[in-house]
Amino acid sequence: MQTYPSDIAFTESVKAIQTQKGSRSQYARMEQGSGWQTKVTEELKGFLSELDMFYLGTSSQSGQPYIQYRGGSPGFLKVLDDTTLGFADFAGNRQFITLGNLAENPQAFLFLIDYVHRRRVKIWGTARIVEDDPELLALLHDPAYPARAERVILISVTAWDINCPQHIHPRLPQADVLKLVDQLQAENEQLKKEQARLHLKMKSGL
Repeated sequence: MQTYPSDIAFTESVKAIQTQKGSRSQYARMEQGSGWQTKVTEELKGFLSELDMFYLGTSSQSGQPYIQYRGGSPGFLKVLDDTTLGFADFAGNRQFITLGNLAENPQAFLFLIDYVHRRRVKIWGTARIVEDDPELLALLHDPAYPARAERVILISVTAWDINCPQHIHPRLPQADVLKLVDQLQAENEQLKKEQARLHLKMKSGL
């Protein structure tokens, strides 16, 4: 029987190892204090509004895990209410492993990471596929994003937690890198022009 939201991850075997390794008292205090969140807060909503990718974990009925990368325009993982997230599922390689897993095991896990600011959030819950709902699909799909949306996946949030930033290696999005490259190239061209002007001025003064 689940007593705390974090029990979805801290099973009895996990707690036993925490006790063995000396961290159980720390997490027991967390459980009895503020603990993990079970509803979408403004903090999480703000985090999701900037996110353009996440990892979706599912498993088969036998427990075989599978991780899938999901990408889209910033904020494509949307908040529908305080316990429900949703996103448009794009056409892909048509292996349908995630769909097959969810057809027999609704448990799902979202790993959300912001490499630039070294932030990550873990979300446990259940997921379901919604087919043939054009209104919901239109609500969740950004028509400016170059992908064909086929269906919707809805996530019912059971618990979520913010992870520490330790060992997250910062990575910049391509758009930000190209912007910096363009800026450096413009500055380099300006310096070249200034150098040529000074060289000509010095030469004419001799």
